[in-house]
Amino acid sequence: MGENKQIRLLLLIFLFGAVGFLNLFLIQGNKELTPIILYGVIILLMSYSYFIIKRFFVDGDTFIFMIACLLTIIGIIFLYRLDILNLYLHNQDMLANVKQPRNITNYGLKQLIYFAIGITLYLIIIIILRNFKRLRKYKYIYLAATLIFMCLSTFFGTEILGAKNWVFVFGYSFQPSEFGKIFLVLYLASALDKYESWKDLIEPAVLVTISLLFMVLQRDLGSALIFFGISVTMLYIASSKFKYILTCLVLFFVGSFISYKLFYHIRKRIMIWKQPWAYANNESYQVVQSLIALGEGGLFGKGLGFGHPEFVFANASDFIFVTICEDLGMLMGFAILILFFILFYRCMRAALRAKDNFSRLVAVGYSSMIAAQTLVIVGGVTNAVPLTGITLPLISAGGSSLIITYFALGVIQKISEEGKM
Repeated sequence: MGENKQIRLLLLIFLFGAVGFLNLFLIQGNKELTPIILYGVIILLMSYSYFIIKRFFVDGDTFIFMIACLLTIIGIIFLYRLDILNLYLHNQDMLANVKQPRNITNYGLKQLIYFAIGITLYLIIIIILRNFKRLRKYKYIYLAATLIFMCLSTFFGTEILGAKNWVFVFGYSFQPSEFGKIFLVLYLASALDKYESWKDLIEPAVLVTISLLFMVLQRDLGSALIFFGISVTMLYIASSKFKYILTCLVLFFVGSFISYKLFYHIRKRIMIWKQPWAYANNESYQVVQSLIALGEGGLFGKGLGFGHPEFVFANASDFIFVTICEDLGMLMGFAILILFFILFYRCMRAALRAKDNFSRLVAVGYSSMIAAQTLVIVGGVTNAVPLTGITLPLISAGGSSLIITYFALGVIQKISEEGKM
């Protein structure tokens, strides 16, 4: 893509953001300038980052950066839309003398801060990593880090909504599994870099199995699916042997069956998935409200600010895709999925152009991580697959997920740059 086309695309992204934040400014009752300020900060962050990338790292795939920013802008628009709604509901509770009024949220502002941190990390990676393939020699550091982050929630985690996947430190929470995914990909790339026979797969298989067991113990089914997807994809790219993939699938189904028999939490998720309407008043309330909201939005939606996401559980995180579709319709939902597909395509394109196997495997691992997470959560909220509590990359509220995703994309950006040298 030529520089002129990239600039035109950047301007179109700015225009999209201007329309979205202008709508937020108009629908809020007090006409505060917060939406305009948020938009101004986003423009400055993107413009400065684009200038740095094009000025000093011209060989990299800038398209990855722009698509990621567009998806983040969509997320910030809808998170601030939820802030407006929660403020209105809080005021109504106060007028009605409700003993415990709804909390005032700052999703939009927090997400902007995480966006700034993510962009900064993105730039740091492409600046300081001079020769990415040299990182393959730290295999056992990645192995140790993966095990540490995988077991952290098991021993020190706090159970929230049935899953024990959050750790609180000095009042701040994060998901260790998000960081575990980063190190798992780096370890698998290092371990599979010199693959020759099945003996080279024993150690990686043991690590992946231990990681999956920790995810099952934490009842973090979403992360378990993502870990499995990453591992199988990287294994196939490294070995090109379908028999290994078939073996992994058989073992995965056997493990899933055993887990289904041992853990009530998994049986309940399958039960809700199979018969959501039969348990609409209790166990499957979340899924049913999600399906109702999708139906209410229809193809074109009710308009930004005219939906009722207050009836949707976890509308800023797990179910933000539903919030977007109710306001702007399934067409917007399809557009978001197309953007993720384009992002995945550009990331895999960087993998194909990588000059060494380690870089190729890392790019494939991080690309499949983002793709698997998107498919699992969108499938869950639409009841296409059993619901799992994970975030929609780049869009859902949450610092761990957003920062880790920009880290992964920064690495892929660096790999795309080295592939063109």
